[in-house]
Amino acid sequence: MNYNSGKKYTIEDLLSIMEKLRAPDGCPWDREQTHRSIRKCFIEETYEALEAIDTDDTELLREELGDVLFQVVFHSELEKEKGTFDFSDVVDGVSRKMILRHPHVFGQTQVHGTADVLKNWDAIKQETKGQRTQKEVLESVSKALPALMRSAKVLKKAEKAGLKQVSMKPVEEVLESAEDLKKLENGKPVDVEKSIGDLLLAVVNLSNICEIDPEEALTRSCDRFIREFGCIEESAQKQGVSLEEALEKRNGEKDV
Repeated sequence: MNYNSGKKYTIEDLLSIMEKLRAPDGCPWDREQTHRSIRKCFIEETYEALEAIDTDDTELLREELGDVLFQVVFHSELEKEKGTFDFSDVVDGVSRKMILRHPHVFGQTQVHGTADVLKNWDAIKQETKGQRTQKEVLESVSKALPALMRSAKVLKKAEKAGLKQVSMKPVEEVLESAEDLKKLENGKPVDVEKSIGDLLLAVVNLSNICEIDPEEALTRSCDRFIREFGCIEESAQKQGVSLEEALEKRNGEKDV
């Protein structure tokens, strides 16, 4: 293969490039990598692709999708070297899964909208993965997901199983969980980690009921916090005072 060719490269070329990088005369860094050592890279590339989507940056999205694809190719190459599977097996597997889980497209099943599609998807997934109980369904939600995202998915699956709402009074549940933490002010013993965890789960439940993605909601709040912090810093610079002084003044105003 001519690696400096002016032609448009294909997936076959990318696989060849990956093999070359891992070859004895390839790249020392690439040869040293394992699934675990590049695990973080996979996460970072995925989030960078999401940022491109959030910012409507088409050119960046093209680039970041390429980086995500390279991670798939890299992990596939590692297994190919072990003789377990290769990229073609990954493609075959996901193709078969999509055909199986879309019987309304590739089979004779009739659906009447998205709700039927999702119901069939969950049923087929549960059957193919051998999930016999709803607990197993909840446990199947990946623990590697960010905690807010995982909690939201678990609670949604619990609702699909028949639990209409984890709490019939979600707002009250949030307030009660927060109230429990007030015991700290009175010097009473509190399992802080459990109480904060319960509070966060109650907020996630409220988010689900309000059809708000808690991960996105927290991301936007974090962005607002950064903007507001920046305004305080900019104001401090204009007034000729230190950031610490400006923050102390702001905290004093809030206490009044």
